[in-house]
Amino acid sequence: MSAVVSDIVPDLYLASQSPRRRELLRQIGVRHAVISASIPEQPAVGEAALDYVQRLAREKAAAGYAQLLRQQLPLAPVMGADTLGLLDGEILEKPRDQAHAQQMLRQLSGRTHQVITAVALHSTSLQALRVSTTDVTFRELSDAEITAYWNTGEPQDKAGSYAIQGLGAVFVKEIRGSYSCVVGLPIEATLELLGEFDVPWWTAGVDL
Repeated sequence: MSAVVSDIVPDLYLASQSPRRRELLRQIGVRHAVISASIPEQPAVGEAALDYVQRLAREKAAAGYAQLLRQQLPLAPVMGADTLGLLDGEILEKPRDQAHAQQMLRQLSGRTHQVITAVALHSTSLQALRVSTTDVTFRELSDAEITAYWNTGEPQDKAGSYAIQGLGAVFVKEIRGSYSCVVGLPIEATLELLGEFDVPWWTAGVDL
């Protein structure tokens, strides 16, 4: 997908197709456009989860910046981000099928897992990264509601088989840390990066 074209030059390019990340950037008034950044999302043999999520964020930002240069678009920093869940040190994947989703949700039931989001910014002269971690505790879930949740269609493409910003919110008993980290873009960490790159927020007319 090419970057969104507009008469207004964006202050930031987002190397992600995630509507949730776009909405969070709109929420804080960052004038941005989307640019493509297709990279393999597979951990290397022996790669720790924290290293993996940081590598993906950096690679997405770098790939997006390379695409920006190829398309000869107006220069602006490119943001890459990646989010993953961890339970007992194991990465929570997107479900392969209904049985896999039900298995993951049963494992999450009544327990606390971690959600890690890495955010990277890449420009001609500067690259930087921030990482945010949030603990999410689920209440006890019944098999009936796990099945009913799958039938809504929401968990089918979600890491860990749930979306905290959607119907999956009813499973969450407590969070400790950044809510927006779990959604996919920790706002506090993002603002730190935007400040480093002189990218403004609270800007009018953020849709390009």
